[in-house]
Amino acid sequence: MSRWPLPAGFGAVPTGLRRERVVSSPRFHDGRFENTDPIESPMKHGQMWSTTGEYFFGGRDIERRPTRVLPVEDPRPTWARPVSSGLRITWLGHSTTLLEIDGLRVLTDPVWGERVSPVSFAGPRRFHPPPVSIESLPTLDAVLVSHDHFDHLDHTTIRQLAQRETPFVTSLGVGAHLEAWGVAPERITELDWWESAAVGPLRFHATPARHFSGRGFGTTNGTLWSSWIVETERRRIFFSGDTGLTPEFAEIGRRLGPFDLVLLEVGAYHPAWGSIHLGPDNALIAHQLLGGGTLMPVHWGTFDLALHAWDEPAERLAVRAAQTSARLVTPRLGRPIEPAHVESVDPWWREAGRWHERADSALPGASDTTHGAGARPAQTSSLRERAVDELNAH
Repeated sequence: MSRWPLPAGFGAVPTGLRRERVVSSPRFHDGRFENTDPIESPMKHGQMWSTTGEYFFGGRDIERRPTRVLPVEDPRPTWARPVSSGLRITWLGHSTTLLEIDGLRVLTDPVWGERVSPVSFAGPRRFHPPPVSIESLPTLDAVLVSHDHFDHLDHTTIRQLAQRETPFVTSLGVGAHLEAWGVAPERITELDWWESAAVGPLRFHATPARHFSGRGFGTTNGTLWSSWIVETERRRIFFSGDTGLTPEFAEIGRRLGPFDLVLLEVGAYHPAWGSIHLGPDNALIAHQLLGGGTLMPVHWGTFDLALHAWDEPAERLAVRAAQTSARLVTPRLGRPIEPAHVESVDPWWREAGRWHERADSALPGASDTTHGAGARPAQTSSLRERAVDELNAH
């Protein structure tokens, strides 16, 4: 397998049969993958320099990193006990979760690295330690990797996980990275959108997402990005990976729903890249398009990847969800929960962030994911109508 003349963290490019599958995909055109609704650039036209400057030099009054130690719990005592409801989930930070579903275990987008970067000396550093070491993870039935961005695919983590005999499931082309970091090719399953594969008693479905891929140096959109459904005979879990709002969520819900648990990304949002990330407001719309079910936010609270306060995604989502009928769970880092047994939102971030003195107030002037500040919260009855309006606006 050919590798780039770069540090190992950049990964590898698809070759051979893997490359043949990539180029034969209906989503691959002119040397790269495309969204169903194409976007010109991950960042909206004309906002590159202003947003970059704001990221590095602006927002001094915004608490983009927590100033207090975040509460992190050890999940191992709970993992040692049986799951009474058939479904338990542990949020391990960002988009990394351990799903326990009908006696099977799936690890999503595993990132244990100190930084989201191809190198150890640069890149956004995590806010908190991982709740548990990789060595202390229980036996896994599968590892799911949504796409190849650094905050979802960490090479140091994969090298450690490769020492296990665990199958990996991922999007087209991403297997080249996994194989370069030591995962045996026979343990890698790559899927295109609307393809499915069985891994033991588990079934994985790759479904559309509105995003992009790449690990730098001319690799943009050389591999596919996907949302995912993890299914057993009794339950289905939806995992968004990274995505913007897309009408394809309604089709996913019709074809493969309903879902017992919906994991949606809510962090790292900004009007400049509103087409490729959801944020809290659009996550609620996506949740309705998918058909509802218990909603759990991911992709926040671990790395500084945007221009909002570190805890704003969760706070904004909690405030908005309270004005709708969305059933929301917000587990603490490292605390395993059974969604069926959770009766109310746990606003734990208020203990460690700027909201601890304003626990009952909404977010004045918080940035809307698409149109900027001042957007009014949508009621449940109008979420689908608003989704149509939002999508037409794009």
